[in-house]
Amino acid sequence: MIPYARQSINDEDIRVVVDVLQSDWLTQGPAVERFEQAVAKYCGAAHAVAVNSATSALQLAYLALGLGKDDIVWTSPNTFVATANAALHCGAQVDFVDVDPRTYNLSVDLLEARLREAEQTGKLPKLVVPVHFAGQPCDLAPISELGTRYGFRVVEDASHAIGAYYDGTKLGNCRYSDVTVFSFHAVKLITTGEGGMALTNRPEVAAAIRRLRSHGVVRERDRLIEPDPGPWYYEQQELGFNYRMTDFQAALGASQLGRLEEFVRKRTELAAWYDREIDGIGVVQPWQDPRMRSAWHLYVVQVDPRRTTRTRRAVFEKLRACGIQVNVHYIPVHLHPYFRGLGFGSGDFPASERYYEHAITLPLYYDLSGRDQQRVVEALREALA
Repeated sequence: MIPYARQSINDEDIRVVVDVLQSDWLTQGPAVERFEQAVAKYCGAAHAVAVNSATSALQLAYLALGLGKDDIVWTSPNTFVATANAALHCGAQVDFVDVDPRTYNLSVDLLEARLREAEQTGKLPKLVVPVHFAGQPCDLAPISELGTRYGFRVVEDASHAIGAYYDGTKLGNCRYSDVTVFSFHAVKLITTGEGGMALTNRPEVAAAIRRLRSHGVVRERDRLIEPDPGPWYYEQQELGFNYRMTDFQAALGASQLGRLEEFVRKRTELAAWYDREIDGIGVVQPWQDPRMRSAWHLYVVQVDPRRTTRTRRAVFEKLRACGIQVNVHYIPVHLHPYFRGLGFGSGDFPASERYYEHAITLPLYYDLSGRDQQRVVEALREALA
């Protein structure tokens, strides 16, 4: 079986985890702080806060930016449900902006048109959350400009995109956003097993995320409980969560970070090989904006009904039968039963729905061998024939 994605763990990764397991710290400790500093330095951001998942990082970023009941968040329908769910858990309302049919990312043109309409009805979003799908950055500069014009904040869901470049610099520097969120799930570019991180250049936002990840408890002596507190003192200042990352996860993440550039280089080579080998065989290849560097988290093709009579399902099932564990990313969020219950339905975001109807994610990961990649392409040709 060839999986669609797989982590790459080497001896050094194992060694650093074992070192932590044999140390005095297992829960959040010095390894977490070192990992945060390393990611912030790599990306060029002032602050980084590690948590137990990217979903948690999104929720805490939303809360730190003041999102609450009846506020509105806009994001892309072409994402995992966590992007929207994190906003719902804050008590906010969620709406979507359809995707650009070339990049599968949130369409800036449609966003601008929706904002003009929302300004007239008084329903402007408090947050806009562009999703860097498959590792290719959204066009952040015009989104940031629209944020200044219409008064919303920007949170980048960069769960797919650590190691990507936009405007000549690494994603995560928050030049065009208030917060950037990364995922370290096992199938992502680098992994901590489960885990996530929020990066920001705003010290007050970083401080809020740090408080909220640990129950809203701090050790600052505000003397709200005792007039003369002892060295054991702590106090809960707001209602937070237990979203901490462990030290052994952070040690693994820091070790993986040292290999990130090599991971991206290899994935880029594999994607380029796919581009050459599947050209003209009945699928639409992923288009890449030449101004950007994708992190190539996913390699997604679309079965082209103009060039083959095979349906996406037939191709998918044929590939699975050949031992190739292809996948589909994503069922548009607004089509899930829960979101239909909120009033969304088929036809609301047609570009996302057309993309989903034909999309298949091919295997792409660091240790994918040339032989296995050739096997994927041969099976795809046969399935489309």
